[in-house]
Amino acid sequence: MKVWKFAASAAILSWASMAQATETLTMWYHGAGNEVESKIINQIITDFNASQTDWKVELQSFPQAAYNDSVQAGALAGNLPDILDVDGPNMPNWAWAGYMQPLQIDEAKIANFLPGTKGIWDGKLYSIGLWDAAIALTTRKSTIEELGLRMPTTDAPWTKDEFMDALAKAKAAGKWEFALDLGTAWTGEWYPYAFSPFLQSFGGDIVDRSTYQTAEGALNGEAALAFGNWWQGLFKDGYAQATQDPADRDSGFAAGKYAFSWNGNWAALGALKAFDDVVFLPAPDMGAGSKIGAASWQFGVSATSKHPEGASAFIEFALQDKYLADFSNGIGLIPATPTAAEMVDNYKAGGPLAVFVEYSAKSGTVRPVTPGYVVQAKVFEKAAADIANGADVAATLDAAVDEINADIEKNKGYGH
Repeated sequence: MKVWKFAASAAILSWASMAQATETLTMWYHGAGNEVESKIINQIITDFNASQTDWKVELQSFPQAAYNDSVQAGALAGNLPDILDVDGPNMPNWAWAGYMQPLQIDEAKIANFLPGTKGIWDGKLYSIGLWDAAIALTTRKSTIEELGLRMPTTDAPWTKDEFMDALAKAKAAGKWEFALDLGTAWTGEWYPYAFSPFLQSFGGDIVDRSTYQTAEGALNGEAALAFGNWWQGLFKDGYAQATQDPADRDSGFAAGKYAFSWNGNWAALGALKAFDDVVFLPAPDMGAGSKIGAASWQFGVSATSKHPEGASAFIEFALQDKYLADFSNGIGLIPATPTAAEMVDNYKAGGPLAVFVEYSAKSGTVRPVTPGYVVQAKVFEKAAADIANGADVAATLDAAVDEINADIEKNKGYGH
């Protein structure tokens, strides 16, 4: 009897010890309402929880439109989760504001990840993405042939003159309502993500990245003025629409309204379904290289997490190629590694979207890596929209510089 009681007591103590050893990690995610994303992220959590007994991840999802506000409110209330995801360009602001802490992962495991997936601030890795996104100039082979244009490549993209010649010929053909679909129906982050790479290709930028202390010269210098005049000319000369019906953005290219469409890999399959000769061309080189936006949603650890090693362990677990491939197959974005890309029919070598992997790796340009970006993005959006609608280029860019510089000064340089 005593032996049985001792054995039973030992078993109970052992079970209690194991139960106490399993710590719960909370996770917030922006994908509420997206069944595909939710299924994949829940599968990763299930697999991680089953793979070890130290940690148990519990998920809370938010609608994307409300996510950032929820994180800011959580930070103010002191109840951030252990694990959160963050849109890549916003990460420096969250790190500077004390929302996040550096990741504790083996960086050798992300050596072959696309550059845009790595969230680095102040020399430290704060976040890592399982996918990236890329933009291309979508058109048809028949359009290239009909207009007598050279087929550009990653190593030899169209020059500014070649690009403008293509638009001029498309307009003169009279076959399309507009030569170019820029997606101006979309607002917010689309503007700096999609249009600031044109500015950077001219040699300008939203802010001077050598110090991040001023936009003077970067956003209103000679290169920026050249960009602004070119940008305004696209609308003034009738190549593109400053104001666009959202329905045209969604289906205008497939309906034959545009000769060229500036759009992301997420829309590529729809274009391929509409036409059997679709091609995805590299961004034109305006003088300082072919450039497109980089960095999408990434995973990180909150600054208030009591278990950063566990949160980092989950994120490192999620970096497996099979999960990168699952997300790509599920939501159509670019796998973060070449090996994962080979597991996805659309992105593997010879696949219909394989060129996007190349564009992301070679032309991807992250938005300014500064806490001030969240303000700078809005200032750039307004300036670009105003210029498109006919505002004076120089005055508009000077005003944008003043607004950005005032914000930097107000925030004491954002820690740079």
